Parts: sequence; structure tokens; C-alpha cells
Amino acid sequence: MLKAFDENLTRRSMLLARETLEIEADAIRALHDRLASDDSVGHAVGLLLACTGRVVVSGIGKSGHIARKIAATLSSTGTPAMFVHPAEAAHGDLGMVTAQDAFIAISNSGETAELMSILPIVKRMGAPLIAMTGKPGSSLALLADVHLDVSVAKEACPLNLAPTASTTVTLALGDALAVALLDARGFKEEDFARSHPGGALGRRLLTHVFDVMRSGEAVPKVGADATLAQALLEITRKGMGMTAIVDLEGRPVGVFTDGDLRRLIEQVRDFTKVVIRDVMHADPRRIQPDRLAVDAVAVMEQFRINQMLVVDGDDKLVGALHIHDLTRAKVI
Repeated sequence: MLKAFDENLTRRSMLLARETLEIEADAIRALHDRLASDDSVGHAVGLLLACTGRVVVSGIGKSGHIARKIAATLSSTGTPAMFVHPAEAAHGDLGMVTAQDAFIAISNSGETAELMSILPIVKRMGAPLIAMTGKPGSSLALLADVHLDVSVAKEACPLNLAPTASTTVTLALGDALAVALLDARGFKEEDFARSHPGGALGRRLLTHVFDVMRSGEAVPKVGADATLAQALLEITRKGMGMTAIVDLEGRPVGVFTDGDLRRLIEQVRDFTKVVIRDVMHADPRRIQPDRLAVDAVAVMEQFRINQMLVVDGDDKLVGALHIHDLTRAKVI
């Protein structure tokens, strides 16, 4: 009996899930078609581009959650923005809003009391007001400088009560605004990285070789006249699995690695008689310290090496990189 009940529940849940997605997809498609003959988004983008302050986004309930996300998306894509709760705004937080700001008010009904109580003050300040509502004839829509119509034919909720399709459409239009502003501002990948320094993209685009390389006494190096035995001692002391071989001016002329040693063991009996220049790899891969760390990763992957030397503009050795350094820095 229980198994039959579970099967029926699973089947009904699957149908409702698909129906929910269909309703919300239809709502976004309707918004897409509506915008083809509506220049309100263009007007809104123009107001937001002209804003010399911040974009203040406000809403309450589910609209408040959507407002927070829109503010976060705007901020991370080059448009400084913040969320203000309308109830808190009525008790002091409205002091955060200035005439230089632009205000986006979100309310599906367009009649939310908490919003309507503060918007006349926003208007008197001179801040442009953009409304996102599902009712073009509502009080909020009529008060706004620009009204963005986010109406839907029906909610995905079977009771047609819980905000579902309406919040999805509002969120999608907020993303559309952010993307349009991003493009208009010429916002680039590097700009995105600067506002996401803790993320993977930020690390990849902001971390330079000098941030992660080993330098000073931590760099393994020997002269070209050193013996193989001396080179092996340097490899052991510095723990990088290799040593650079440098000339008298400190320029790298070769490199010798643990892998080279393993291949050499079968051929050499007395390491004290072997000079490192005779067994090193000449003309080693190198990179300059001001290059991005991801560039070093690309070279290492291309040539299947685990270490790389770092040189300055005069080709003098200033550091060394191991693949583990890049992994620890989360560049890889």
C-alpha cells in the first residue's frame, strides 16, 4: 500500500515540477515578446547609466528577496548597488538614499504600503524612480519615471497565490538590466575579477607570478662548474625537485630535476666527477614575475613540466615556481 502511495506521489511530483517549469518558461517568453514593442528597459538603462550615486533596490517579502539578488548582481557587474528594506527605510534607513542615487522599487501588486510610504520622499529628493510591477495601472507604476511590466498570466503555484512565475520573471528582468548595463559600461573580465577576488576567476586574473614564486634563498641554484653531487645537495636543501644552473651574471643557462637524476643513475657511478653543465637541460623554460600565474600554468601544461624559473628583464634569476605553489594559491 505504502509503495503504491509512494509511486503515485512521485508521479504527481514529477508532473507538477515539469508544469512549474513550463509555466515559468512561458512567463519569461511572454516578457521577451512584450519587450519587443516596449522601450521601457532602454529608458531604465539610460537612467541607471546616468546615475552618479548608487542604485538602491527595495522590496518586501518575496519581492525583497528578489531585490537583494538584483542589487548583488548589479554590484558584481560594475553598477554599485545596495538593498534597502522599505520598512527599515521608513524608520531611518532612508537616510542612505541621496538625490544622486537611482531607486528601483519592486512590488508585484504595485500597492505595497511600506514602499508607497517612502517613495514620495524619494521622488522629492530628485532620485529617478524605476518600478517593477505586475500591474501597469498601479499606484507605484504611475508614480515611477519608468515602469517595467513584469506581469504574468498565472503563478506556477496550483493555488495561483504563492509568488513563483512572477518572482522568476522579475529576477530575469533584473539580470537583463545588469547585463545591459555591463555591456554599456564596457565591463570586462578583469573588472569582474576585481569584484570577486575570493573566487576562482579572481584568483586566476589577479594573481601574478611574483605573488606565488619562491625567491631569495628559497630558490635552488648552482654555478655551471658545480659537480652533480653539489647540485643534488642543493636540490635536497631547497625541496623543489630541481635546481637552476646559472652563469657568473646570475642568468639561468640550464636546469636539472629529480627526473633527470633518475634517468642518469643507470649511466653514472661516481657523481662527484660529473660536472652539472654536462648533464643539465640547457635553455630552460622561464617566465617574468609580472606575468599572470595562469600563464605559468599554461606553459607548464604545454611542456609537461612541474617547475619553472622566474627571470627579470635582464634575464637574471629572481625566483622559481613549482606546480604545487600554484595549486596552494588555488590558481589551478
